[in-house]
Amino acid sequence: MPIDPKVALGAALPTQELAWEPSDVQLYHLGLGAGARWTDPRELRYLHDREPQVLPTFATVAGTLRDTEPPRVSYPGIEIDLAKVVHGSQEIVTHRPIPASGKATATGRVAEIWDKGSAAVVVEEISVVGSDGQPLWTARSSIFARGEGGFGGERGPSNKAELPDRAPDFEVLSPTLPQQALLYRMLGDRNPLHSDPEFAHDAGFPDPILHGRCSYGMVCKAATDAVLDSDATRVAGFRARFAGVVYPGETIRSRIWRTGNELVIAATVVERDDAPVLADVVLTVTE
Repeated sequence: MPIDPKVALGAALPTQELAWEPSDVQLYHLGLGAGARWTDPRELRYLHDREPQVLPTFATVAGTLRDTEPPRVSYPGIEIDLAKVVHGSQEIVTHRPIPASGKATATGRVAEIWDKGSAAVVVEEISVVGSDGQPLWTARSSIFARGEGGFGGERGPSNKAELPDRAPDFEVLSPTLPQQALLYRMLGDRNPLHSDPEFAHDAGFPDPILHGRCSYGMVCKAATDAVLDSDATRVAGFRARFAGVVYPGETIRSRIWRTGNELVIAATVVERDDAPVLADVVLTVTE
């Protein structure tokens, strides 16, 4: 049995030592398309040689920067074929701005396991503490594993973010590059679903798809640039559910509404009649 909830739920994940430098931050931002406005001082904050500002979504790659092998879906009580897996959701909460270079320790656990019938959802929670002993960020992510449900567990809650019944306050178009997935994979996400056409076909896609976490970072950057004057330190949290795919070369449309200290966002693909990319997207702004 690929999933044994009695073993998996609450299981501790291996502790990981993290380290990053300004060049890692620059590469991450370039992987999101930063630099398109190459003479704009606000845009160049992301690419400064010594002290680039850091989008909180950098946290999603901080643990994979040096990886060169495809990831494994292997936890205590869980073994799942990578071809069956897609990201379900991602949330980052920052406890302070992420520095341009640093060292940190990440500890984690399998926080939740939900039975969707035809699929299973596995949620992991990672807490990251800087070398000074102070919290840096907390990350929660889920994977959606096709064909792994039916083990008798609960279906889980819904975290739906309602969109306001009015026109969006902002709308941003973010083109992706044909080679963007090949660039983004240099940050350590070597899942062949994003680079190998044959693997993508076997997984049920006509072509390799863009990393969901790349789309996630692009939408966070689009909202930060449009609403927060490109000031990444004002982003206290960012969460989203992965609702569809982006093929490299397509354009992401982000419709953004202000609601108090939050931005509610809908992200779609322009070229496919606004097919959904990210749903239930909420960016929390620091006070």
